[in-house]
Amino acid sequence: MQTLNPTIHTPIPSRPIRVAIIGYGSAGHVFHAPLVSGVPGLELYGIVSSKPDAVRADWPQVAVFAQPAQAFADPLVELVVVATSNESHFSLARDALLAGKHVVVDKPCTVTLEQTTELLALAAAKGLTFTVFQNRRFDADFLSLQEVLASGVLGRIVHFESHFDRYRPVVPDRWREQALPGSGLWFDLGAHLADQALVLFGMPQSINVDTACQRDGARVNDYFHAQLRYPQHPGLRVILHAGALVGALGPRFVVHGTLGSFVKYGLDTQEDALKAGGRPHLDALGDWGADPLPGTLTSYPDGQVQTATAPQTAGNYCAFYAALRSHLRGETSVAAVTPAHIWSDMAMLTAGEASAQQGSTVALPSMPAQWA
Repeated sequence: MQTLNPTIHTPIPSRPIRVAIIGYGSAGHVFHAPLVSGVPGLELYGIVSSKPDAVRADWPQVAVFAQPAQAFADPLVELVVVATSNESHFSLARDALLAGKHVVVDKPCTVTLEQTTELLALAAAKGLTFTVFQNRRFDADFLSLQEVLASGVLGRIVHFESHFDRYRPVVPDRWREQALPGSGLWFDLGAHLADQALVLFGMPQSINVDTACQRDGARVNDYFHAQLRYPQHPGLRVILHAGALVGALGPRFVVHGTLGSFVKYGLDTQEDALKAGGRPHLDALGDWGADPLPGTLTSYPDGQVQTATAPQTAGNYCAFYAALRSHLRGETSVAAVTPAHIWSDMAMLTAGEASAQQGSTVALPSMPAQWA
């Protein structure tokens, strides 16, 4: 997949870039605040929250805003991170861009492709950077998989299977489980898996998604099974799958090629470490992101089966913000997650939603020329 033309903006001088996070729920508290604070060149300047005592207990030096508009109006804020419910992403990101701020939105970008397209156009018109937090690009297992595929050891890839399964039988009382636009597992975990597929294989031609509500009391989908087809790879089959009632976890990745296979069990450890209160720092990661369960390579040299441990690369969620810092300073032409990636991921999510509703395969739309 092609990347789009670089975003044109005035580089920020080589001083700390002041960041305000909108929302201090699980996304803001667990992910964004620790990661922003762990990247030299970024300053966790402010957090918008209705629970100021909780923010001050964790970050006593940070300003607390009662409303997003206060952060947008603060001239010292240069980068806004939207870490709120999915249906609020569009309005908050739009207001931040209109206020002249660069913006990171937690995935999914918005709840419709039209909303995402409008935000991308607004950012381009104002010369601002707009990107989406796709931290799963920096999972240890995904980075290791990319290394395996780049080596060519598997030959031509014919089958790719990506699972994000969990056993969570009780439906929690939170917005993600309510019948709201953008709720459900497809927009939640599907946003990650679709983005990873885009990185590996580009934009598919069509998508077929089956969703279901499997848990007692589930109001939105907690299961999905997606199949992607690629005209440029006629023999390739890509499967994205997630469920909330998987007590016996299978592989995270299964990849088959003409020369062998790659199988990987276990999820990246960074989310659990962050939930436990971990605060990584880019300059002192140590064993942060190390994967305790390496993948396995199976090949058949001389017709005899041979297994080996796959290469391992440590995960590093801080790398997302480090790349964004470099881009805002004018050191790189595009952010890690480009407008082309953002548009394509949203196109896949909305086409997958339509496929599930219709019970049929849906063709992906053509990317507008300005993002291609």
